[in-house]
Amino acid sequence: MTDTVCVVGLGYVGLPLAIEFDRAGKSVIGYDVDPDKVSTLSAGTDPTGDVTDEGVAASDVLFTTDATHISDADFVVVTVPTPVDSMENPDLRFVESAAETIGRHVSPGTTVVLESTVYPGATESVLVPALEAESGFTVGEDVFVGYSPERASPGDTGRSVKDVVKVVGANSEDVRERLADLYGSIVDAGIHRAPDIETAEASKVIENVQRDMNIALVNELAIACDHMGLTTKDVLEAAGTKWNFHDGYSPGFVGGHCIPVDPFYLTYRSKREGFSPKLVLQAREINEYVPVHAARKAVKTINESGRVLQDTRLLVLGLAYKPGVGDIRSSDVSTMIEKLDEFHVDCVGYDPHADPDESREVFGIDVVESVDFDAYDGVVVATGHEEFTGYDLGEMAAELGSDPVMIDVADVFDADEADERGFHYAQL
Repeated sequence: MTDTVCVVGLGYVGLPLAIEFDRAGKSVIGYDVDPDKVSTLSAGTDPTGDVTDEGVAASDVLFTTDATHISDADFVVVTVPTPVDSMENPDLRFVESAAETIGRHVSPGTTVVLESTVYPGATESVLVPALEAESGFTVGEDVFVGYSPERASPGDTGRSVKDVVKVVGANSEDVRERLADLYGSIVDAGIHRAPDIETAEASKVIENVQRDMNIALVNELAIACDHMGLTTKDVLEAAGTKWNFHDGYSPGFVGGHCIPVDPFYLTYRSKREGFSPKLVLQAREINEYVPVHAARKAVKTINESGRVLQDTRLLVLGLAYKPGVGDIRSSDVSTMIEKLDEFHVDCVGYDPHADPDESREVFGIDVVESVDFDAYDGVVVATGHEEFTGYDLGEMAAELGSDPVMIDVADVFDADEADERGFHYAQL
């Protein structure tokens, strides 16, 4: 008998899951509260850009806003957003709301698995009470719960659902094996069985905490090198010649909806247990400062070029939070632009992946849909989209005019060549 899987939340995490379960022969229900998103998907269009329009159109997924379909599911997979609030505390209202909706329609014997990033213990302290209150069922007897953290990495080739080891956690061997079988049908990279739900929850936040801290280290080194008049890239290349030096990280912005958020989920729970992870919080502070540092580098470079700040117009190349994607949520580029505006530097944005109208609304600047360098005094390369690597520095400098400036935050261009072409060039 074919399992029926209901995916709750059809964003960057939920939609690829729904499509893969469909390809594996499952009967799939894709539920979302956004009628526009559901209409778009039902028409065969992929609003995320991750699975392609063809992938959506070829699927047999039932995309719906009708929560009554949840009653047909053997498994309900929850992939809703888990941001932080203005005080940087976990905001789990979407998890709680999803659990309440599921509870009103869930059938006995169903297994509910949360994929959204949460602090250790949240599945049982937030999802379970809401599920039980609305359903009248007892978790562990009538319905079952597990946790399997999403590990999506938008824009990274070779990192689809099938290619990343899936962690599954449950508080009983039976549920854990049920989840291992479910995800094993769509994941080629293998299944890791965590001993319990809290271990699986902690593993998710810690994997992104580690990345945040490693990036914070090179970002702090970059700021220190800048104060010492050293080129960070040259220093890291020299240090990297030692066999046990950990390379693979470079200075830059840390945006998006995972890495800047997950450390606060870890520290929230840890503080409640009496320990404040100071190193983790310090890393966040450093990475949050980097766009401010980039803006100050830009101002310094403009001044060194002999230009007047308020008469300078810069083209910001890249608005998305990472290369190869159009997602501008939590992009640190916005902070840099805000700081440049404080110095009365005029910025115009361009991103080959991001929606121009959405970008204008989010960043509060003019956003162009094609590049014409002769309208600007310089560029800030904020996001390292592959499209930018094909730009000819000589042609760019000629169009920009005399004494052009370039602040290469994403380290896309060669510093020596930029200098040769007449740029007043700066990196982090």
